[in-house]
Amino acid sequence: MGREQYNMKITRIEVIPLVRKLNQTFEGGTYRIVNRNTLVTRIYTDEGLVGEVFGGDEDIVQEKIVGLIQDHFEPMLIGEDPRNIELLWNKMFFDGGKIDLGNRSIHVLDLLNRGILMQAISAIDMALWDLLGKIYNTPLYQLLGGYRKKVPVIAIGGYYQAGKGRSQLTDEMQHYKELGMTGVKFKVGRVTVAEDIKRVQAAREAAGDDFVIVCDANQGWTPDQAIQFCQEAVSLDLEWIEEPVRWYDQLEGLRMVKDSSPIPVTAGQGEISGFGCRDLVLNGCVDNLNVDVTIAGGVTEWKRTANMASLSHVQMAHHEEPQVALHLLAAVPNSLYVEIFPNYERDPMWIDLPIETYRIKDGFMELPNKPGLGMELNKDIIEKYRAI
Repeated sequence: MGREQYNMKITRIEVIPLVRKLNQTFEGGTYRIVNRNTLVTRIYTDEGLVGEVFGGDEDIVQEKIVGLIQDHFEPMLIGEDPRNIELLWNKMFFDGGKIDLGNRSIHVLDLLNRGILMQAISAIDMALWDLLGKIYNTPLYQLLGGYRKKVPVIAIGGYYQAGKGRSQLTDEMQHYKELGMTGVKFKVGRVTVAEDIKRVQAAREAAGDDFVIVCDANQGWTPDQAIQFCQEAVSLDLEWIEEPVRWYDQLEGLRMVKDSSPIPVTAGQGEISGFGCRDLVLNGCVDNLNVDVTIAGGVTEWKRTANMASLSHVQMAHHEEPQVALHLLAAVPNSLYVEIFPNYERDPMWIDLPIETYRIKDGFMELPNKPGLGMELNKDIIEKYRAI
């Protein structure tokens, strides 16, 4: 009897929070990173197949995400057929939205709790899709549509550090080229516009004209400052400017920048659902969306968002998380670059947690031919850094 002829059942959901202190601090336009936390999620079935994924980088509310999964979503989904992913997603989103997380019916103040909900949904949904690939013995990217077998890869770098000048930036760009990166996502927004222009100029001179540079301000500027940067940086051939305006001006401010900038605008990593991404697209705020699968509802919601974006000629990038993002970007025609932290000190989990990371060659990250995500995780690393 084939698997399609009977019900498979979820028997257990396991979520393991990992906490790891970084050896050094990394500063972007508006933030400092001192930890590399993540969640490992496993979904077990009565057939013995297990979906497994790691994802997320949550410092503040990691325990609440774990609690929501353990106390509410596991009991909700036990006994369900894991192949009915749309049904399960809707149960978590609509029934989960009724769970009392201390909401006050003041929607902006309640967004923290909504973010906890969406990250919990994301963790389970990603594990379900890995499981689905294993059930049908198919890589995830092909299960989702299978548009390409490799995706260009860029490094995340250009961080602000004490004593880091032109010479260090030159060495950093050369290092990325030696690693086979197609380009770099370069941090801006912490110093003056004039200083940032000089920093990016140094990176361009070091990397050469054939190297992709995108700039990420992490919501550091007013619209006027963002427009000034884009106009003064036009000769530097930047691929896009990411998250240019401050948190309170994400619609009108982004639209102003997009309308005045000679450089394409990317945003969306701060959205927690496809609805927020829809608003960015319909209000003419973005050329590219970089919504994060680990934050905004998992694979199911990301694919919906990508399809919606394509109808408005908006391209899809992705915020970090290459272990899942690679498959998503390979599954749709309107995709750009997958991004990684080549610096071990910035993301040791990307190197240590997988038994084997995805292959990079000639500026591209190649898709694995194994079922699901095609990534086995190191149980010793999980045990070493598990918080509970």
